[in-house]
Amino acid sequence: MPDTPVRVRYAPSPTGAPHIGNIRTALFNWLFARHGGGSFVVRIEDTDVERKVPGALEEILDSLRWLNLDWDEGPEVGGSFGPYLQSQRLPLYKEMAERLVAQGDAYVCYCSPERLDEMRREQIQRKEPPRYDRRCRFLSAYERAELETQGLRSVVRFAIPLEGETTFHDLLRGDITYQNAVLDDFVLLKSDGYPTYHLANVTDDHLMQITHVMRAEEWIPSTPRHVLLYRALGFEPPLFAHMPMILGPDRSKLSKRHGATSLAAYREQGYLPEAIFNFLALLGWSYDERAEILSREEVVRSFTLERVGKTAAIFNIEKLDWMNGVYIRQLSVDQLADRLMPFLEAGLPPEAPRPLSREFVEKVVPLIQERLKKLDEAADLTSFLFVEKIRYDPHLLIGKNMTAAEALHALRISREKLAQSGSFDAAHLESIFRPLAEELKLKPGQLFGILRVATTGRTIAPPLFQTMEVLGRERCSRRIEEALTLLEPLAAG
Repeated sequence: MPDTPVRVRYAPSPTGAPHIGNIRTALFNWLFARHGGGSFVVRIEDTDVERKVPGALEEILDSLRWLNLDWDEGPEVGGSFGPYLQSQRLPLYKEMAERLVAQGDAYVCYCSPERLDEMRREQIQRKEPPRYDRRCRFLSAYERAELETQGLRSVVRFAIPLEGETTFHDLLRGDITYQNAVLDDFVLLKSDGYPTYHLANVTDDHLMQITHVMRAEEWIPSTPRHVLLYRALGFEPPLFAHMPMILGPDRSKLSKRHGATSLAAYREQGYLPEAIFNFLALLGWSYDERAEILSREEVVRSFTLERVGKTAAIFNIEKLDWMNGVYIRQLSVDQLADRLMPFLEAGLPPEAPRPLSREFVEKVVPLIQERLKKLDEAADLTSFLFVEKIRYDPHLLIGKNMTAAEALHALRISREKLAQSGSFDAAHLESIFRPLAEELKLKPGQLFGILRVATTGRTIAPPLFQTMEVLGRERCSRRIEEALTLLEPLAAG
């Protein structure tokens, strides 16, 4: 279809939260459309009534919005080929199924679920691949009329050619051929009047003028069925491109044991949409051998199917964490404060006064921006800054290779120096306490460690003097007094 404007579709089922692989498919379709100046269509395949999950549709659309994958046609925006929910297109599928039956390419099957179950059990016992035995395919007109009078529940099945082979071209993998003998007579229309994926997919891709079907490689075995269905209906098939799988680091199918799998889970952990966009774009596609941090515009400009791999992509959570940290550091203080607010509101301890001061959060941001990998880490890193009381083991106040008495003396002198200091900015504080360590014949790390525990309650915290500046003179002084109270009994023996 060289002269046809590109039209691709993302067609999820609202059966749960969209997972990483599903969203990667959406991203590749979106990139292909945007690179080629084409249309990105969102179509909701909601015909699996039993598995439909309330709220899943909204979560799917919200995930696309979060990644800024805008759609040209689909739910909420409309379009010339709607409706875009398959549950609202049932008469179209019924018409296609009846057409196929009338021309002899499909037939009505009256077999009960119980018979089908028994048939499959026997096939498995004989070590045969389970498939429909075509019993209803060769019924006489009289037998069909008899079954119709019984009011049995029925489905419509496609009549696969009994001989020959079906070949289709995959833009990534070349020609792929299946022997028709290994394909079964699959269901087109279920007994409840809803179509299967196969019929709905082919019908809608044709009616919506989809030019390229880009989907996961797990759909390769279904493609010969779809090609046969296109032919039977007299439709021109779209071009196919099956995306490589995403595997865990151990090269097994990506699952929860490799970490979260739904996009919502990564969003809740504080991954930035820019980082997820960049990371997913490089799962199965490459710009070159070295580039890893790519802007949205660079990816759109460079995205072609020629650069999509055939082999599985490996999901590396360490790389995602690194990439997210890079994007966090690229934000301005104001931008990062905006993004951190909901995570701090949710993650800080109950005793932290609410609502949080946006002005104070902006002061906190520079303390942690270089250390953050995910936004949900911020609350734990900074909780001591937002509460009045801090709790810790008093023994932590005793520096390495020091006695409690020595630590107590150093902290008392530090209190006096703090009281005498004029300004309270980080540079001035360091100019006081670094010489003090030498005066007390301590290593800077020993004195700073005591001060760090006294003011933050932690042995590891953001840079000491910047932290003290954010805490302020009053809180630092109060916490040092409390630390002295804790140290005195230890120093007394």
